[in-house]
Amino acid sequence: MHAMLLDRSGAALREADVPDPVPGPNDVLLDVRCCGVCRTDLHVFDGELDNPKLPLVLGHEIVGTVLACGANARRFEPGTRVGVPWLASTCGECVQCRAGRENLCERGLFTGYTRDGGYATRTVADERYCFALPAAYGDEHAAPLLCAGLIGYRALRAAGDAKALGIYGFGAAAHIVAQVARFEGRRLFAFTRPGDRAAQAFARSLGAEWAGPSDGPAPEPLDAALLFAPVGALVPHALEAVRPGGTVVCAGIHMSDIPALPYALLWGERVLRSVANLTREDGERFFELAAQTTLETHVETLPLARANEALERLRRGEVQGAFVLRTRD
Repeated sequence: MHAMLLDRSGAALREADVPDPVPGPNDVLLDVRCCGVCRTDLHVFDGELDNPKLPLVLGHEIVGTVLACGANARRFEPGTRVGVPWLASTCGECVQCRAGRENLCERGLFTGYTRDGGYATRTVADERYCFALPAAYGDEHAAPLLCAGLIGYRALRAAGDAKALGIYGFGAAAHIVAQVARFEGRRLFAFTRPGDRAAQAFARSLGAEWAGPSDGPAPEPLDAALLFAPVGALVPHALEAVRPGGTVVCAGIHMSDIPALPYALLWGERVLRSVANLTREDGERFFELAAQTTLETHVETLPLARANEALERLRRGEVQGAFVLRTRD
């Protein structure tokens, strides 16, 4: 198969032909149709997440077709289109798994991090952690749903029934969760990089009634705020923006350090929390919702060989929505 390999943190991905992966007993072998490019890929690439499998095939927003099944794999027939998310497998035995928190599994594996992912023409995935995809979404538009959509959905659920919702950082996850929030009848306020008028216009086009700089005040008190920008300095701004009893949800897997903040910003029973990874239940519920409404994923597609370019442009914020890599021209 053809793949883009990460040999060491910070080094450009290397284009290579490598042996096809062999499916294990619970795996399916997939012909990869496309793979989304997620900010988490950038964190892995930069070495901000510890101990990745090396060499590594990045990518965890995979849309592929089943080519073959392992000895115990019975869920998907060959020819079926499936989606592969970040959560690759869990142990099912640790205290977290037994408590129904498989997203926090002590021995969990993760696609494109501790298990090879989708920046390749083929991959293997544990079928128990794959998802059937709604037919209404084409391959390239389904790919961002598999992480940007899923983590946004989990973050939104963590915000409870908040009506006035702030979103900090208007990238791939935000542009999907904004549509879910509007579908659920919530009011939306978007906070972008200062001076990024294009992102602010993009947010307004997706239903935000206000869009402004992330380091400025909110136009009115918020019930909750979701932080997708991996910038710890925004946490005090978000706490200041939510009313007493409000919730600030940090949705990224990596964030720069949160600065010291006065207790008064947290007082008033404000809640500061994170979300981590996802569960299979998150996925099932999210894709049920996605089938009920039309989520418009804004994508820019690039060939697999331009994966390095996609990562660098993502770093610079040069995309409205998400990048998706095509495995074949």
